[in-house]
Amino acid sequence: MQDKIIPIVMPKWGLAMTEGALTTWSIEEGVEVAPGAEIAEIETTKITNVFEVSVSGPVRRLVASEGETLPVGALLAVVADPTVSDAEIDAYIAEFQANFVPEEDGGDDGPEPETIEISGRSISYLAMGPGEGDVVLLIHGFGADVNGWMFNQPALAEKRQVIALDLPGHGRSAKNVGSGEVAFFGEIVADFIGQKGFERVHLVGHSLGGGVALQAASHPSVVSLTIIAPVGFGREINTGFLEGFLAAKRRKALQPVLEQLVADPGLISRDMLEDVLKFKRMDGVETALRTIISASFDDGSQTIDLRGALASLSIPVTVIWGKADQIIPAGHSEGLPAGVAVEIIPDAGHIPQMEASAKINDLITATLGKA
Repeated sequence: MQDKIIPIVMPKWGLAMTEGALTTWSIEEGVEVAPGAEIAEIETTKITNVFEVSVSGPVRRLVASEGETLPVGALLAVVADPTVSDAEIDAYIAEFQANFVPEEDGGDDGPEPETIEISGRSISYLAMGPGEGDVVLLIHGFGADVNGWMFNQPALAEKRQVIALDLPGHGRSAKNVGSGEVAFFGEIVADFIGQKGFERVHLVGHSLGGGVALQAASHPSVVSLTIIAPVGFGREINTGFLEGFLAAKRRKALQPVLEQLVADPGLISRDMLEDVLKFKRMDGVETALRTIISASFDDGSQTIDLRGALASLSIPVTVIWGKADQIIPAGHSEGLPAGVAVEIIPDAGHIPQMEASAKINDLITATLGKA
C-alpha cells in the first residue's frame, strides 16, 4: 500500500541548507497537484522561496503547520491514491515520524563540488541530476557563486544534468581572473564544455554571467541560451552598487547595498549578508572583483556591447529581466533581434531566479524544449 502513498518533504536548496520554515500553505487538503504545482512558501536562512512539487495526485494530509521550522527531509504533506484509507495514511505518517532522523552535520549533504583545471586555474563546479543526455550549465553573476542557483538547480536537475559553475574570482574557484574581461570568462566556459566533452549544452547566465554565457554561446555544442538581466545590452549600470559591494566590510554597510538586488528588501537575510562578507574576506577576492569592474565598467557605465553577438546566434534565446531591476535597467531588453524571446518579470529585481524561481524555472525549461 505504501507505493500509493507519496511523502512531500522539506527540500534542500543549496549546500548549506539544513532547515526551513513553512511560512504559508498555498493549498488545502484534497487538492489535486501535478509536477510544478506551487504548494507552499518556505523561508530559508538565505531567502523565501515558493516550493514546487514534483509528484502528482491528491493531497490527503498537510502534516506541517504554518510557521513551523523543520529540518531538511522532514514530512510536510502526504499525497495518496484515493483508494488509501485515512487509517493507512495515519499509520504511514506515524511510521515516518518515528523513523525520521534529521541530517547531522557532516552527514550526507547530497552532491559535493568538484574541480577541474582550466588554463592553469582550478575551477569549481556543482553537478546534479542524471549524467547522460543534454547538460544545462548555470553561470552566476558578479560577486556570486553556485548558491545563486539554489532554487533553480535542484528543480531543473530532476530530468537532466545541471551544472553550476564558479567563475574565476568567485566561490571555490581560483581567484586569478586574468584581464577580467567578459571574453576571458567566456573562454573559460567554452574550455569547460570542451574538456568535459559535452555534446549538447544549454547555457543559462545571470548578469555578468549572462554576458559570459553569450560570449560562450558560439561553441558548437551550445544548443540554447537563457540570459537573465545580462550585461552588454546598454550603457547604464548601477556602479554605486558595484563600489558599495566592494567597500562594505560590515553587515550594516552591506545590507543597503544588497537590498538593491531585490524588489522586496525584506528578502535579504542576515545569513546572506554573512555569506557575502565571508566571501569578500578571502585572499584575492577584492583584487579579482576590482579587475572585473575595471575591465567592463571602469568609466561608470558598461563598456562592452554584446548585442552584435546576440544577433549572430541561430539557437533559441530567451532574455529575462526583473521589471524592478535597480542594477541594470529592464529597458535594456528593448530592441533585441526579432527571434529573441523577451520576458519581463513583475515584482522582481535583479535576481529573479531567486525572487521568482518557479517562473524562471518554467522559462528556462521552455527554452530547453525549443532546442
